Amino acid sequence: MKMKWIPEYNTGIDVIDDQHKRILDYINEINEVGVNADRAKIKNILDNIIDYTQSHFTFEESLQEEAGYKYRVPHKRVHDLFIKRIEGYRTSFEQGHSIEHELHEVLSKWLINHIQHDDADYVGAVKLNMMGIIKDNEKKKGKNWFARFFS
Repeated sequence: MKMKWIPEYNTGIDVIDDQHKRILDYINEINEVGVNADRAKIKNILDNIIDYTQSHFTFEESLQEEAGYKYRVPHKRVHDLFIKRIEGYRTSFEQGHSIEHELHEVLSKWLINHIQHDDADYVGAVKLNMMGIIKDNEKKKGKNWFARFFS
């Protein structure tokens, strides 16, 4: 089943929301290829999900660190466990197993749960930190480019 982005998934940090939407697009690509799809295409999607998600996690973690988010380390552990789990699917796929349906289900549930629970917890700290940076820079030289990342 194709996933759709709804306003309840928004964190209020536009750049993070855009990254989450891209991950959702990759999840939908898995759904679109179907069970008997070209394995090279599935491998490409799987590699893209892992690469993009790792990049997204690194970005999120850097925002959390900059903001002094107190649960940064446990949040990173959640990210690390997720990557390990998805890499397990890649290994299973490379061994010839069909993983598309299960992977789609796992990713769909995980993404929404992670956004609405894990990510929702850090958003306040990150937004507060970024708004402080924006205000400091506005005082120095006018509107800051960083403000465009926030709704």
